[in-house]
Amino acid sequence: MAQFRHSGKRLLFKGRHFEGSLIMLCVRWYLAYGLSLRDLEEMIAERGVAVDHSTIHRWVLHYTPQLLDAFNARKRSVTSKWNLDETYIKVKGEWMYLYRAIDKSGATVDFLFSNTRNLRDAKRFFRRAYKRHGLPVQLTIDGSQTNLEAARTCHAEVRMRTRSKAEPLKVRQSQYMNNRIEQDHRRIKRRIRPMLGFKSQATAGVILEGIELIHMIRKGQMIPANDARNPSFADQFDSLAA
Repeated sequence: MAQFRHSGKRLLFKGRHFEGSLIMLCVRWYLAYGLSLRDLEEMIAERGVAVDHSTIHRWVLHYTPQLLDAFNARKRSVTSKWNLDETYIKVKGEWMYLYRAIDKSGATVDFLFSNTRNLRDAKRFFRRAYKRHGLPVQLTIDGSQTNLEAARTCHAEVRMRTRSKAEPLKVRQSQYMNNRIEQDHRRIKRRIRPMLGFKSQATAGVILEGIELIHMIRKGQMIPANDARNPSFADQFDSLAA
């Protein structure tokens, strides 16, 4: 039987029947690779550990938000030039929307999953992104007037509330200037495709958070723990529970 080491963060896994390292392995593999839950069940069984695929699914839903919170506390800052776009995600046969923004270097700024696409949702996205990352000086979007209004309104709100001397937001609108973020969407969609659709909006939202988390770690957006030099992707992920 394979041996799994104890997790350093015992409170995170307190009361669990399985070792924290096994839980982290399953969560990481599911979010990072094109594996189904049943694939993972079989792979872990080959290591001499019996874990039902439904248990792995519960681990993913339970721990992903906590791991994302830990990541956000160590997330590197982003630049002040952003690209915003939405992409479609199917849930129970219906299309929903994932708002995403990246900066000039390709780093993920923020994301928001919603079952609607309107001015209220766009403002939710920008208010959260501005709160977390400060005000951008330039934003590139497609021809959406809704996103344009939301971006400028929320930018002005922050400047007024904080009495900031920042210049009004410069917005570039072009269907063809957003190719960079459309390419970034594809990396998220590539992991979603083998999952064969989501059963609920809540489940989709959590799993998308996890996929975005994996994507940001791979893009080098996490400050390593304890000044570690060149930590592997797996070590960075595991350190979120340390």
